Amino acid sequence: MDAFNSFLETVTREIIDPIITLMALGAFVVFVWGVVKFIKNADNDEKRGEGKQHMLWGLVGLAIIFGAFAILNFMKGLVGVE
Repeated sequence: MDAFNSFLETVTREIIDPIITLMALGAFVVFVWGVVKFIKNADNDEKRGEGKQHMLWGLVGLAIIFGAFAILNFMKGLVGVE
């Protein structure tokens, strides 16, 4: 069982954690791009709407990613991998 826990810990540390980090960074970039677009186009309602949509989807992406991260940590705690 120790080899299995070691394997899970290595996979989590080397593969899953970097993927989650990159996805969170991508969602944050989408959010920031929406903020820039919203502020830059203050006089254009259509472009501001696009900025709002980018901000919304960036926040939704971050919520999903951090939720998945929380579930992953919960499952690691159940299995006993820390």
